[in-house]
Amino acid sequence: MHALIVVLAMAATASAQQGPTAAPATPTPTSNITGVLAKGGQFNTFIRLLKSTGMASQIDTQATNNDNGLTVFAPTDNAFTSLPSGTLNSLSDQDKNALVQYHVVSTAIPMSQFDTVSNPLRTQAGSTSPGEYPLNVTSEGQQVNITTGVVNATVSNTLYTSDNMVVYTVDKVLLPPKLFGKAEAPAPAPALAPAKKKGKTPASVADSPEAEASPDATASHAAAMVTGGGGALAAAIALAGVWWGL
Repeated sequence: MHALIVVLAMAATASAQQGPTAAPATPTPTSNITGVLAKGGQFNTFIRLLKSTGMASQIDTQATNNDNGLTVFAPTDNAFTSLPSGTLNSLSDQDKNALVQYHVVSTAIPMSQFDTVSNPLRTQAGSTSPGEYPLNVTSEGQQVNITTGVVNATVSNTLYTSDNMVVYTVDKVLLPPKLFGKAEAPAPAPALAPAKKKGKTPASVADSPEAEASPDATASHAAAMVTGGGGALAAAIALAGVWWGL
């Protein structure tokens, strides 16, 4: 009996020394945008843009503090490769920042809610006016299509989803009209007025000092002037003078 008491006392002492058993840690979901994309394995170009523009840290902060969450459309490396050579290099730092912001919506939109959103979606790039940064989404079942006015893209799959951030894979880089819109065609030149024909009109010819009266007209005029004042002889003399002067 005494031995049993001693054993029980020793077991209690050993249990007290070990302390309470620690509860298993609860895993927290990853909300780091570059970490999410890195796990996807095909977003290296987009990750570089996020870091170089400073948008990576902004997205992480907003995902944590924004009650509405965020939606990120992530173009694959193949999507960037399909762009014309030099497209990204031709953009200023400000334009690159706007391009990345154009892929972010300040609301977490689950796949099932795309058919209820109001177009155009307002991205973090700014205005949705035509020619600026409009983004239109159409949904049929599980297929979601995006149009910018410059390109048409498709949501390939959901890369990541949580209460504060949803990340979708898109097969094309979303190009906003503000940065990549086609230049308007120049207005057509006004039609030329029909060329005037050279030469004088009958009226101008009649008024020209170069125009001379015909002998008949001159004789008639002289005869009229002497009619009624000099008789036939005076008229004959007048006519003879005219013709002699010619």
